[in-house]
Amino acid sequence: MEYEFQRFWLARTHSRSAVRRLLTDAAEYDGWELDRLRLFPDGRRKVTLRRRIIRVRRTI
Repeated sequence: MEYEFQRFWLARTHSRSAVRRLLTDAAEYDGWELDRLRLFPDGRRKVTLRRRIIRVRRTI
């Protein structure tokens, strides 16, 4: 399986509920799933999302 990844940082000013809402919307509307979330001691979050790449094959 092939995946495409989207990585981004979230500042410590974002609340847990705001981050959860952001990730839920990405999953529901864009097909992303959480691959990794790393929380740093200073409160920053490094988020990695992934989704499968669906290749279309020619039938003719």
